Amino acid sequence: MENELLEQRKQKLEELKRLHINPFANDFKPSHVASDIASQYGELSEERLKEIAGEYSLAGRVVAIRDFGKSIFFHIMDRTGRIQGYVKKDIVGEDNINFFKKFIDIGDFIGIKGNIFKTKTGELTLNVKEFRLVTKALRSLPEKWHGLKDIETRYRQRYLDTISNDEVKEIFLKRAKIISLIRSFLDQRNFIEVETPILHPVAGGAAAQPFKTYHNTLEMELYLRIAPELYLKRLVVGGLERVYEIGRTFRNEGVSTQHNPEFTILELYQSYSTYEDLMDLIEELICFVTRNVLEKLEFEYQGKMITLNRPWRRISIPESLTALLGEEIFKNDSILFSKADSCGINHKDIRGKAIVELFEHYIGKAVTDPAFVYGFPLDVSPLARRNDKNSDITDRFELFIAGREMANAFSELNDPIDQYNRFTSQLELKDKGRDEYHEMDEDFITALEHGMPPTAGAGLGIDRLVMLLTNSPSIREVIFFPHLRPE
Repeated sequence: MENELLEQRKQKLEELKRLHINPFANDFKPSHVASDIASQYGELSEERLKEIAGEYSLAGRVVAIRDFGKSIFFHIMDRTGRIQGYVKKDIVGEDNINFFKKFIDIGDFIGIKGNIFKTKTGELTLNVKEFRLVTKALRSLPEKWHGLKDIETRYRQRYLDTISNDEVKEIFLKRAKIISLIRSFLDQRNFIEVETPILHPVAGGAAAQPFKTYHNTLEMELYLRIAPELYLKRLVVGGLERVYEIGRTFRNEGVSTQHNPEFTILELYQSYSTYEDLMDLIEELICFVTRNVLEKLEFEYQGKMITLNRPWRRISIPESLTALLGEEIFKNDSILFSKADSCGINHKDIRGKAIVELFEHYIGKAVTDPAFVYGFPLDVSPLARRNDKNSDITDRFELFIAGREMANAFSELNDPIDQYNRFTSQLELKDKGRDEYHEMDEDFITALEHGMPPTAGAGLGIDRLVMLLTNSPSIREVIFFPHLRPE
């Protein structure tokens, strides 16, 4: 059936060309959009509308047609919404109404000109005096385009999703607003937005598996970045004391409701600050964005009420796990790993990994309202500064909201000798087959040897923040084109 419709539309296309009518015109200029008409005239009576002189031109996709013989009602949709049009034989003439009936299909783009009136049902309508075919669509919209629900179709053909589901379009409008607000917040605090490389000679800045590629001219293997961190810190060394980047990051790992192989991250660095200073900054940033997007700090996310009122809770990993599981898990690795095994945690005999995942298993997933979790072990924080009071942990936090990690931050390690030794320890883990751990980045060590001021840095997951503020259950709902298995 779909192929038959495609062939029919191709035949119409050829016939239009024979009539010397361009089916892909580019010279129609609308004077207004649908929301202009609705905001200006939506509340006026029919009598008042008759008193208003003037004509308006609009353009959009035809999404509904009702043929009444000598007249046609239709709806077009532009970037701001829908508006009804009315074509009457007595106004446009017999040839034009017949052209509309023969050549205009649902999915086509048309331009229309006319004056405004209201129908008997009170619907604002453009009384069309002229219309033009602007773009001929060869494929029709799905039969149930006005309520497209199939998840696979929605994600694979997002263009159909945004045509048919207004709430989906609203998610992405909010996403754009959220990113704009983040930029505004940081710009007002004298941060400089920068761009750093996406192709890296060394995969670093996070514990993750990279995507590999090859540069033919340079004859070298490169990696899609797993984090912009090490390049941003090079800029701090270079005197840019407050920098941030919003951009794509790539990790060759699992796909789930919370993970996509490519995602968007905000990373920022602020000199002469500690990780505790960034707790305050991240609180301010997320509250600023939320107020401007939702106009409140209390809202529902997937059936749970979230309260962002400040100050946010702060939870120590060592203290909370000790209270729950006892001191022995920190003193005896055998007890620690046995406990992790009983919880199904793949700790890979890495002490810090077992501790952090035990925390997430017992405590982190239950955190609904925002909480800063701190006291991360040294062996899973190779770029973070050691804590002055406890050398087994680092000055690092993760922000949890609604049971998931939203941000990761720490006071940066700026001792080049300590950093070199940490990289060496990570290499030992890689030699044991743990590909997600850091490689040695000697150029970054050289940069640190030139001196980096005391600095704190944070990474905030943009996609997860958008999920939170749009009540979206899956990261796929907030990424235009999420990665999927081939059909």
